Parts: sequence; structure tokens; C-alpha cells
Amino acid sequence: MELRVSKHNAVTIAEVDGRIDGMTAKEFEEKMAEAIPEGGGPMVCDLSHVSYVSSAGLRAILVIAKRFSKDGNFFSVCGHSGPVAEVLRISGFEKIIPMHESRADAVEKAEG
Repeated sequence: MELRVSKHNAVTIAEVDGRIDGMTAKEFEEKMAEAIPEGGGPMVCDLSHVSYVSSAGLRAILVIAKRFSKDGNFFSVCGHSGPVAEVLRISGFEKIIPMHESRADAVEKAEG
């Protein structure tokens, strides 16, 4: 699992590559926590290159999302497709975390 962080205006974008499972969930959570902008601000987690998310990965995503919402910041997920989208949908994540099909949509919503 790799995590690349970039900025688009005031939006922090965390692009994840690989699997978020029992072996990598803790690392994902730590790297995402490090990517949180000092002073807050919106963040988009791009899952376009994630091939698998386990229950441990779901928990890690939820922990980060809760940390953001607790501080009143916008957090969303984008780029989920195939099996990853199915896991998120079955788990009810679209009711908890804003989900967007594309990064552009997610960034636009975060900026708005």
C-alpha cells in the first residue's frame, strides 16, 4: 500500500495504491493522519488504484473520516469501483461518508 499526497487549491488529495487490508490498514491510518493539513481543511481520499479493502481497511477509512468530521472538515472518498465499490456499498459507507465517482467531482464538492 502506498499513499501519495497532493494539493488542489485548498483540498488535500490522498491517492492510495494497492490493498487496504489487515496487513496495511494501520499504515494507511497513520499515513492518512500525517496527511491531515495543519489547521484542517477538506480532504479527498482517491481509491482509484485500490484493488481490495478488508474489514480492517473499512475501519481505518472510518477512523479517518470520523477524525475529519469531528473537527468540522470535509472528507470524502472517490474513484472506488469494482469490488472496492461493492464492499463500500454493502457496508453502508455511502450513508456515512460522501462518495464520488471521480476525483474532479470530489474536489469540486470539497471546494464548494
